[in-house]
Amino acid sequence: MTLRTRLLVLVSALVVLAGVGTASVLHASARADRRDHAVPGGPRIAAGQVALSTRGRMIFRNMAWGPHRDELTSVPASDPSGPRTASKVKCLRFYAAGGTGVCLQSLHGPVQDTYRAVILDSRLRVTARYDVPGIPSRARVSPSGRYAAWTAFVGGDSYAGTNFSTRAAVVDTRTGRLTPSLEAFRVVKDGRTYHAADANFWGVTFAADDRTFYATLATHGSTYLVRGDLRARTLTTVHPNVECPSLSPDGTRVAYKKRVKGLPKDAPWHLYVLNLRTLRETPLAEPRSVDDQAVWRDDHTLVYALPGDYGADLYTVPSDGTGKPRRISTAAVSPAYVNRSTG
Repeated sequence: MTLRTRLLVLVSALVVLAGVGTASVLHASARADRRDHAVPGGPRIAAGQVALSTRGRMIFRNMAWGPHRDELTSVPASDPSGPRTASKVKCLRFYAAGGTGVCLQSLHGPVQDTYRAVILDSRLRVTARYDVPGIPSRARVSPSGRYAAWTAFVGGDSYAGTNFSTRAAVVDTRTGRLTPSLEAFRVVKDGRTYHAADANFWGVTFAADDRTFYATLATHGSTYLVRGDLRARTLTTVHPNVECPSLSPDGTRVAYKKRVKGLPKDAPWHLYVLNLRTLRETPLAEPRSVDDQAVWRDDHTLVYALPGDYGADLYTVPSDGTGKPRRISTAAVSPAYVNRSTG
């Protein structure tokens, strides 16, 4: 190959690479531009005041394309598909109770994104910020608003036996005392203190006494419901094959996702409810795999997210195993029913 031919090949390659790069940038720019415009037929959204103290409201992360995408948005709890009021506060994950909110956010950096947990008061004003060590996944607040918790996926733990590692943190919003990881608590399994390097925790849900909580423990390829004690700093196993628990408002039952044999590996979960007194499990009427920490709308109804055209839609299903699932809102995730007692 002559020098002239080599130069022609080099120039041609550079032209092709430049074209691919330009096309990629234009495609990304066009996609970002589309995300900033509302889609005809989508939910009606307008900016306004959103407060955690307003009775009878559902607040969630709006996923609809347009200028209010990802903002905390409020609708009447009785009309979840109705007009939305957007707050300008953006969250990846959100929950609220007792006039306190926890908002998990991403911070875009020149090399990579970082994450933080923001504590909000009843008017969505920031009262505290905490670094989050990885991609946020779950968020909860105790019914009184005193405690907030979040879970993040983290990397770099070579001992992980479930193909990922998590950090579940709890903060006292009154004192600012942070427990960065539930791994600092003593685990009691089958009546004995349990030590395992591969223990992971996620999906905290609080009871009304500001002391008791429930969460998921994963170790040696199995998951367990654990009951936590914030004063004694203990975690006691309660029931196997439980993930992402959610305590009912009356404190008697836990809704959760359970791995079911025979389902695909990438979609293995069905929703169940566990009676904490009898440990009797009730399968719910949702036939699809649900990868979410469900929320109790009241003592009889659960709300959860499933994939939708713009990320996720919200569905409800009765908690007693009867009925059938019903979609209540499109382009929405992380709902919280504010100004009522539920963790």
